[in-house]
Amino acid sequence: MVMSSSPDVTSLNMHAVGTVRRRNPLRTAPNLLTMLRICLAPFLVISVIERRFGLAFGLFLVAAATDAMDGLLARWLRQRTMLGQYLDPVADKVLLSSLFLVLTHMGILEPRIAVMVFGRDLGMLLVAVILYATTNLRDFHPSLLGKANSFCQVLAIAIVLLSLIYAQPWVMAAKIAILDATILLTVVSGFHYAWVASQRIGLITVSEQTPVSGRNIRPRP
Repeated sequence: MVMSSSPDVTSLNMHAVGTVRRRNPLRTAPNLLTMLRICLAPFLVISVIERRFGLAFGLFLVAAATDAMDGLLARWLRQRTMLGQYLDPVADKVLLSSLFLVLTHMGILEPRIAVMVFGRDLGMLLVAVILYATTNLRDFHPSLLGKANSFCQVLAIAIVLLSLIYAQPWVMAAKIAILDATILLTVVSGFHYAWVASQRIGLITVSEQTPVSGRNIRPRP
């Protein structure tokens, strides 16, 4: 029997398969949908500025559908990536913040709504940057209140755009109700985020001080 010194073909094949499976995170289906949502933002803004509200409403429905589908696909296809966890909220903020800004600039929304939305987002961003730079915290998953606030903002923009093309009494009443709910959830979720951040900072401070105090205690001879 002749012994072969060539490398194991099976191991080479498995290595090749493993290499193929390591895809570029940007090419996964959920992240592609998230990128599509970011690309839709300027077209939405242009449609609103040109007062083509029907087109803007249709594009916003497509963007909202991508927001719902990317999370589902990430779970179903097991394509959750670290890039997607950071990219998804960025896409939401780019889309919603740009629409709140342009609708306020055109006098369609009251300035106080945009001020509260931008103030909350700016405060959360500053806190996240400070925690990222000064601590080991890298987990910034949204809370239940944060998710409810994001959903409320999406629904508010949708109903505001709908009211511009279908000004029925029930639509106008729904617009007032959802905008009031958006303001309330923006304030409540902002305070909740600040409270959670302070609690996490307190836990980190205690955990950092405990080993130091333990090293200062020396056993008696």
